[in-house]
Amino acid sequence: MSLSRAPGTAALVDGVLAGEPRRIAQAISAAESGDGVPELLREIFPRTGRTRVLGLTGPPGAGKSTLALRVAQAYRRRGCTVGVVAVDPSSPFTGGAILGDRIRMAEIYTDPGVFIRSMATRGAMGGLARATSDAVDILDAAGFDVVLVETVGVGQDEVDIVKTAETVAVVLVPGLGDDIQAIKAGILEIADVFVVNKSDREGADRTAAELAMMLDLAPSRQWRPPIVRTVAPRAEGVEAVVDAMESHGGWLGTSADGGRRAVRRVRARLLALLEERFHRTLESRSPEPDGFEDAVERVRERSEDPYSAAGRLFERLVREPAVERA
Repeated sequence: MSLSRAPGTAALVDGVLAGEPRRIAQAISAAESGDGVPELLREIFPRTGRTRVLGLTGPPGAGKSTLALRVAQAYRRRGCTVGVVAVDPSSPFTGGAILGDRIRMAEIYTDPGVFIRSMATRGAMGGLARATSDAVDILDAAGFDVVLVETVGVGQDEVDIVKTAETVAVVLVPGLGDDIQAIKAGILEIADVFVVNKSDREGADRTAAELAMMLDLAPSRQWRPPIVRTVAPRAEGVEAVVDAMESHGGWLGTSADGGRRAVRRVRARLLALLEERFHRTLESRSPEPDGFEDAVERVRERSEDPYSAAGRLFERLVREPAVERA
């Protein structure tokens, strides 16, 4: 017997599972707004887990969008359907995505085997939007062979892509400044593939050499990330990027590290959902006596320390549901 579903959810579920672009778009919009998404995901989640989820990340100006376009085209030539989730900066006026990625991917926008969705960060840190994982699940359930997640231009410690993608390509370009400092950055520690894009520029040899030196000096890893040089506008080196990503995927299938990564992704997602629910609950109870706003005032006035206030609020939140159930 089917679970009771909110109005509209049944049509979304059926449309997503049938691979209908309109329903897929509506389902992702629902995920972004949070409207009915728990029931939607509850229905489609058993049909997920079949797609290859790939991540492209790197600093602003590295050419990620053009590379994502070329990678999507390369997978299409191999007979794969491709979903693209491109995380754009938020508009300062509407809060929505500026849609720059979708404009740059105009060459494949009408391809029926490709679905492109831009998502606004809306203040989320880490390079992804809050609903990125939900969007990936929706595209997975819709039957796409590959889902490519392109992050917004990220800094050294914005590494949330590893919580979503199985294989992560870190895209760098020559001439971004202090290369030695850059290779110490946390973002480079998450790479499964290094891509030196715009490698027709001066300094590409040095960037590739410094990456190789970093790998030589780093503690031994079961998987040594390959370094691939590309010129994305001319599609040079793109097939080698896809080969490297697929090689890593094959390695994950035979390595214990693949299972560990899957556990890490699930754990990170559950913790994020719990944190979000905790925040929503706090905000909904803010006007109550002895609630969050009262705690803010007490800490501001130095009549209570932050740790005591946080501990008291937490105990209240975990205790009150138990009383209500009783």
